[in-house]
Amino acid sequence: MTPVVRNIVIACVAGFVLQNWAAPGLVVDLALWPLHDLPVWPSFQPWQLVTYAFLHGDFMHLFLNMFALYMFGSSIEEVMGPRRFLAYYFVCVVSAAVAQLIVQGVMGGAPRPTVGASGGVFGILLAYGLAFPHRKLMLIFPPIPMPAWLFVTLYGLLELYMGIFARGSNVAHFAHLGGMAGGIVMILYWSRRRRRLM
Repeated sequence: MTPVVRNIVIACVAGFVLQNWAAPGLVVDLALWPLHDLPVWPSFQPWQLVTYAFLHGDFMHLFLNMFALYMFGSSIEEVMGPRRFLAYYFVCVVSAAVAQLIVQGVMGGAPRPTVGASGGVFGILLAYGLAFPHRKLMLIFPPIPMPAWLFVTLYGLLELYMGIFARGSNVAHFAHLGGMAGGIVMILYWSRRRRRLM
């Protein structure tokens, strides 16, 4: 693993260990809580836009996010460089959080915390599809090889479908899309800035 990817994995594993065995109250303070008009507790705090990404719901949630970060993150860090990759990752994390807050505000329902690095991972997945569009990826089920650009496109469309039609799910589908949206914005910003400097 590249340095930034390795450090993110270490931080997420440490967060998972702390929240489950050493400091279970971390979820109250560091998970992403919905915005409210009335003063309630637990409540949204600005630092939660970042800290929620270092907590996870269960071991499988942690494993899948870290495995995807391992599979795709190092290649993108090598393309972007460590500093730019770190900035990109956190922009995707924050944009995912903002998308989740907006959707929770519109849909309402019982206040539930959001945790997980999925928003940042989906931003990395988008960057991977753009950087290596023709690299073949093999799905586990069904075991069909497809180019990265198609995999990312289909995955994004699936997340949109699930976000609209699977509202009872515990998965923050629109946060995943928000991470991708943040990634697009950053890539477009860097592209325009590069053209201006040339």
